[in-house]
Amino acid sequence: MPEFPGLPEGKISFTRIPGPFFSELLPQIDHLGELKVTLYALWQLDRMGGKVRYLLEQDFLEDETFIQGMAASPNETEAALSEALARAVQRGTFLRASVKLERELSLYFFNTPLGRSAYEAVQKGEWRPTGDARLPVELGPERPSIYRLYEQNIGPMTPVLADTLQDAEDTYPAEWIEEAFRIAVEKNVRNWRYVEAILRRWHERGYDGRETRRDTEKSRQQYADWESD
Repeated sequence: MPEFPGLPEGKISFTRIPGPFFSELLPQIDHLGELKVTLYALWQLDRMGGKVRYLLEQDFLEDETFIQGMAASPNETEAALSEALARAVQRGTFLRASVKLERELSLYFFNTPLGRSAYEAVQKGEWRPTGDARLPVELGPERPSIYRLYEQNIGPMTPVLADTLQDAEDTYPAEWIEEAFRIAVEKNVRNWRYVEAILRRWHERGYDGRETRRDTEKSRQQYADWESD
């Protein structure tokens, strides 16, 4: 067994791993290969740009360092990877959507609000080929960025708020963000904290059309409580 030399000196990058991975998902995983593909996906997706993030089977296979650790023999790596991916899909960690280009491809989305939104778009046929082998599919029409929505509906954006908005755009589906801003305008509460309260409530309770609009009164109260602190 090769010995790990330890983390190098100097600046190193870190990967964001959501808390529920440790409290809910990790205790359930009882297969080493499944654990490896899950952690690898978290690392790779965190490094990717753009709102729509997915992995292909080739992303795992082409990383020689990773794939060598999937099986004792090189001849067994593809079978080991297929089993590990299938386990992660069965558990619900990954959402697998198939698209037909020159051949059928499987897209693996992590089961987050953004991942579910993208998966559902593929299922509805709201995708188009890009011609790029690395990211062969893009989804739906381009939506306005959260920065543009903020400036159009609330006002000029401050540098301090930029990181907060970026985190929200990385966390919530574009549909939710647009709808939350629309509700804030309708309720005449043009404030980011109110928009954020709506998004958090949907994240906790689920987003379901008309039901979500009734929940916005609770979001208004949550916003009012924040303002009184």
